[in-house]
Amino acid sequence: MKEAIVSKGPSVKIVDSPIPEPGPEQVVIQVVVSGSNPKDWKLPEWLGQTANTGDDIAGIVHSVGENVWEFKKGDRVASFHEMVTSGGSFAEYAVGWQHTTFHIPKKTSFEDAATLPLAAMTAAIGLHVRLGLDAPWVPNSKNSETPLVVYGGASAVGAYAIKLARKANIHPIIAVAGRGIPFVEKLLDPSKGDAIVDYRKGDDAVVSGIKDALKGKKLYYAFDAVSEHNSYTNIVQVLEKDGHITLVLPGKKYEGIPETVHMTITSVGEAHKGDKEFAYIFFRYIARGLDEGWFTPHPAEVVKGGLEGVEKALTDLKEGNASAVKYVFRIADTPGVKGAQL
Repeated sequence: MKEAIVSKGPSVKIVDSPIPEPGPEQVVIQVVVSGSNPKDWKLPEWLGQTANTGDDIAGIVHSVGENVWEFKKGDRVASFHEMVTSGGSFAEYAVGWQHTTFHIPKKTSFEDAATLPLAAMTAAIGLHVRLGLDAPWVPNSKNSETPLVVYGGASAVGAYAIKLARKANIHPIIAVAGRGIPFVEKLLDPSKGDAIVDYRKGDDAVVSGIKDALKGKKLYYAFDAVSEHNSYTNIVQVLEKDGHITLVLPGKKYEGIPETVHMTITSVGEAHKGDKEFAYIFFRYIARGLDEGWFTPHPAEVVKGGLEGVEKALTDLKEGNASAVKYVFRIADTPGVKGAQL
């Protein structure tokens, strides 16, 4: 099979590799569409890793492990590949664990499904595990006002956090965004106090904008989907001294956050570790939301050339060219690849 290997740069090389075999709890998926994430260029850049860094899989089950009971060959599925392991999604065939794999509803395209796994799970773990906010299946009813700042509202993680917060009746949501503001506006409910703050006006304007949007309410919860460029230092100027903030870049040294603030790191890799049970339940809940229409995918942009387009897409992510969009790759568009028979 063809597989894209990413190294520092980002630089991508297409190589021939054997089709992977599933472990007892795994599924091997013929990838129809792969998604991408900023971590796909950051890991090679920061850690010197050279690997197939793709983790968003959408495709058709090719084979299953001996203990897999929920999926069979031919099923349309999406899956969150375990990060920093072999069998990534920048390939004709990829590996997913049974608990982080879910059925794609009939109305959902492979392109849309490929925008979901990593980013939607990051949002879910951050909101409902790290921040401890009400889950959408038991929405907030005791207190109709639970202000929440989502910094980076146009990113896939931020947008999914907003969608899940709304389903859980968490308001007002104060989203911080820039070029993607027109997109974020469609996600919010102004009748419940939701508002947008434009970070392009500068740090002082962000802080004052959040304060103005709160309208005198106290802020105890913040989801920082950016976690750099002064995002968290802006937030803590408004956050209550015993408030909660969760950040999404593991291994980073966060300076300027008061010791009294409850700071957590949302590492989506915990979906394969400490948050395994939560991930199992939530991926199936997300699939139901897709089918019922209350949960929607992030806007997808198909990059030309299939796997040959990975380098350009990761470069655009590194240079900050993506806003309110998720880059995805149709594997069959790769020269020399036949693709799945749909």
